[in-house]
Amino acid sequence: MTTTASTTVRPTARDAAGRPLRQVHLAAHFPGVNNTSVWSDGKAESQIAFSSFRYFAQNAERGKFDFLFLAEGLRLREQKGLIHDLDVVGRPNTLAIPAGIAAVTEHIGLVGTLSSTFNEPYELARQLASLDLLSGGRAGWNIVTTSDAFHGENFRRGGFLDPKDRYVRAEEFVAVARALWDGWAPGALSANKDTGEFLSADALTAVDHHGQQFDVNGFGTLPRSPQGHPVIVQAGDSADGRDFASANAEVIFSLHSEFTDGQRFFRDVKGRLPAVGRHPDSLKILPAAAFILGDTEAEARVRSREVALLQVSPQAAISFLEQLWGTDLGGYDPDGPLPEIDPVLADEGVTRGRVRHVADPVAVAKSWRGLAEAEGLSIRDLVIRFAAKHTFVGTPVQVAEEINRHVQEEASDGFVIVGHTNPTGLDEFVDRVIPELQERGVYRTEYEPGTTLRETLGLTQ
Repeated sequence: MTTTASTTVRPTARDAAGRPLRQVHLAAHFPGVNNTSVWSDGKAESQIAFSSFRYFAQNAERGKFDFLFLAEGLRLREQKGLIHDLDVVGRPNTLAIPAGIAAVTEHIGLVGTLSSTFNEPYELARQLASLDLLSGGRAGWNIVTTSDAFHGENFRRGGFLDPKDRYVRAEEFVAVARALWDGWAPGALSANKDTGEFLSADALTAVDHHGQQFDVNGFGTLPRSPQGHPVIVQAGDSADGRDFASANAEVIFSLHSEFTDGQRFFRDVKGRLPAVGRHPDSLKILPAAAFILGDTEAEARVRSREVALLQVSPQAAISFLEQLWGTDLGGYDPDGPLPEIDPVLADEGVTRGRVRHVADPVAVAKSWRGLAEAEGLSIRDLVIRFAAKHTFVGTPVQVAEEINRHVQEEASDGFVIVGHTNPTGLDEFVDRVIPELQERGVYRTEYEPGTTLRETLGLTQ
């Protein structure tokens, strides 16, 4: 599908050399219950009530965000054999939320996280096509992979998928889904009342797929949406994940929000695209970013510390550390030094339902001890450093300038903005940062009526 950028920009939005300024793209991450959100805040509301989703989405649309982003939890996490109530506890089915939000919004994209491991391509392709069609081409699919048996226990699969095969399955999954979506030719439904022809000749192509993971034979059940098929989003960061993204993704939700690190990631991933026949503009890179605002920088930094202490309670600090150490650390003082014992390398640790993101926990623990000793950090201080670090802290002008610097100097194409309260966490950003970006001519002042999510993102694929 060929599309063109359609964001509304000021005609003077050019740099000193007369080149058009790169436009900032923003997504709005709906907060669940974890160490990035302050569920105990007096203004916090339910993370499962539709009223919360509606308010959050409509506010993001007021801020002209590209899309609403939803995570997914297929099983409640457990810590030391109990439900981990400081983490995600309760999250509605991913597809049900955007289906409802589509009816109370007009422009904002709707991106949900859905696993390629615990779904089947025919059924999921049909569900996503339905959302995309009914929303007028505003749907996106954030593809995640997992192979752990803890989640698999609820899907009759246990550890059926070898970790090395999770992207093998994802690749084949996407190929089948695309074939089903593309099986309907553009304009397949002619509905010619004069001739009596409803479906154009040769309008449908059957899928006849027989691969390592799937056997699918038949036709897709729905015609194309205005954008052809949902926008493909991906969040993996491993070498396999980056290869998968360069071949398939149109948006990457990354963790590389620091400027220099972001530039390295940007160059690496965009540099892989020519080898697979893609233009760099066919993929947008949007790191996650938390923010704290103040009337002065000093005020913002004070607020940042206050919010971080609410995000990482003493219990949350110990819980976070246990996820790396893999053992009960309940006897440690969260305001004291890090444990001197090494992490436990058992296959099944103290936490179930969270993928350990480090290959060598012992080495990471050693580096954390070194950092804590060098800077005099307590357990809680160190956890705040890693789990509650706010990407942008300052006045609205400072935050807007920094976001714009990341985009103009190719550390990212924009950000997935994460607020710390639900559902009002983006209010201040919309009211105070968005106007600053618009003033600089790097952010839309209105949506282009009728545009699809792919067009809103300015994708050129």
